[in-house]
Amino acid sequence: MNKILAALTTGVIAIAVANPTDLVKVRLQADGKSTAVKRHYSGALNAYATIVRQEGIGALWTGLGPNMARNALINAAELASYDQFKQMFLGLPGFTDNVYTHLLAGLGAGIFAVCIGSPVDVVKSRMMGDSTYRSTFDCFAKTLKNDGLAAFYKGFIANFCRVGSWNVIMFLTLEQVRSFFQ
Repeated sequence: MNKILAALTTGVIAIAVANPTDLVKVRLQADGKSTAVKRHYSGALNAYATIVRQEGIGALWTGLGPNMARNALINAAELASYDQFKQMFLGLPGFTDNVYTHLLAGLGAGIFAVCIGSPVDVVKSRMMGDSTYRSTFDCFAKTLKNDGLAAFYKGFIANFCRVGSWNVIMFLTLEQVRSFFQ
């Protein structure tokens, strides 16, 4: 339980600091697609300046609520599920506490985190890219009504490739550092 609370807390604190950068990333990605709202940023620095000039400094934290929820959930899902997957594999014949087990547990944690985090990630990205939503719930309800349940898992494979590889590297590194200091 302490690991889950620590993961939730670090997820919230980290995104409170990083939200402006995430917002700029989402806006730049949306600007590159054919969307109703074209902002025509020339780059990241121009995006920051334009957002502050046109919308105010507080706009850099647009989507903060769902972004905090997303980051906290994904952090908690990764940490809690990694230990569960590792213990499950270690209980199977032929598995030992080695790189192969850590790799599989990291992949398991990645897929679990994406399953948990994708719906919140979609809502966060839509809120950051389109300021017409009144609230997180409004965005969720409109997405569900207009695009169906599958919309919350749009980009699942690409997201898993990113999060899964991150988890493998993170947990392999953690286990190597852990074994070095034992």
